[in-house]
Amino acid sequence: MLVPVIKLYRMDPVIKLYKIDTCSALSSVKPKHLCCDQCGRNFTQASHLKAHQKIHTREKHQCVTMLVPVIKLYRMEPVIKLYRMEPVIKLYRIDTCSALHPVKRKHLCCEECGKSFTTKSNLKKHQQMHSREKPYSCDQCGKCFFELRHLKTHQLIHTGEKPFYCDQCGKNFRHSYTFKMHQRIHTEEKPYYCEQCGNCFRHSISFQYHQRIHTEEKPFSCVQCEKSFRTRSNLVIHQRNHTGEKPYSCDQCGKRFKQQPHLKVHQRTHSGAKPYCCDQCGKCFTQVQHLQSHQKLHTGLKPYFCVQCGNSFRHSHTLKIHQRLHTGEKPYCCEQCGKRFRQSTELKTHQHVHTGEKPFSCEQCGKSFLTSNSLKGHQRIHTGEKPYCCEQCGKWFRQSTELKIHRRIHTGEKPYSCEQCGKSFHTSRSLKGHQRSHTGEKQYCK
Repeated sequence: MLVPVIKLYRMDPVIKLYKIDTCSALSSVKPKHLCCDQCGRNFTQASHLKAHQKIHTREKHQCVTMLVPVIKLYRMEPVIKLYRMEPVIKLYRIDTCSALHPVKRKHLCCEECGKSFTTKSNLKKHQQMHSREKPYSCDQCGKCFFELRHLKTHQLIHTGEKPFYCDQCGKNFRHSYTFKMHQRIHTEEKPYYCEQCGNCFRHSISFQYHQRIHTEEKPFSCVQCEKSFRTRSNLVIHQRNHTGEKPYSCDQCGKRFKQQPHLKVHQRTHSGAKPYCCDQCGKCFTQVQHLQSHQKLHTGLKPYFCVQCGNSFRHSHTLKIHQRLHTGEKPYCCEQCGKRFRQSTELKTHQHVHTGEKPFSCEQCGKSFLTSNSLKGHQRIHTGEKPYCCEQCGKWFRQSTELKIHRRIHTGEKPYSCEQCGKSFHTSRSLKGHQRSHTGEKQYCK
């Protein structure tokens, strides 16, 4: 008789794996219809929007361990033997921030530093950093780069092209990433939060550099002096002290600088721009650091204290210079005459004595001066301004040094003493005049 033969199938498991996390979906892409109220970013799912909003609220992201069922699919092949067919569901313990697919093994290793890579192309790019090979060069200026994309980015400097425009302030940008980071200034978005000190940052790289303050990590070291730095850019700037390189030049006077910010500050001396103004008195400054220093005049804050004499100072560098009075340290030496100074500014002013240069001149009378402070003091002769007042007698002075000398009349202080007779004087000038009486030198020669 005829017997129906039913073919059953051997089922070989074929695991189809998906990478899943809290910010992605296994389904196909849907149109974006969910919008973030704070930054305007669109999302396809409510869960994604909710996860994104934690950036604005600075809510810490939690990695949740959970059991996810993974259903094995089957490839079916006809066989003679019979099998009972049952689907098998296995549970895998995963976390919401990791992938179910197997991690690729890093089998390509750099011989110089031991770092591993998954592809030959990534290894090759990495090895160029050791060999310092920069195969991509700019036709216009000759600058070389490790990667082609870096060259293309650089070439926008020569073309002057800035295709990304900010509607709020009108500023243009060469790159979409720079434009995106700029927009956070207007939105005040700072998505990177430091758990140790509570500071927030707009950029991931700024956050990364900041964390090295807490860890005290300084991975970039100078080969010549072994000084270490938190960032590569700070190391590059430091190395210019050894090489003497000054790549940034002023178009108007030709003066050169090691750093671009120093050039920008210098250019304000030509333009006269002083963008940083004090809210209390309206005085303006070329640098934000000068404004911050000035504001301490209003608050009266002097947080830096000298242990030896008890004097207080507004700035740490002022205290450091003051301490040299006690130690006698004079680290700055004139190459021509060997005279030493406590401050670099004193040395710079002294060098004008050898060159005869007096770069600061009065517009009204044409008289020239070695320092800008001397010029300012002189200009008060023309204006009649006397901004420094003695609290005890009410007398006014053009310069702070004049007030300081005057106060010695009230205090009786005579800090300048003659080594030969022990007589003391209020000023160094009076002491020099007295010393001529011992040497027999005439004070005034006609």
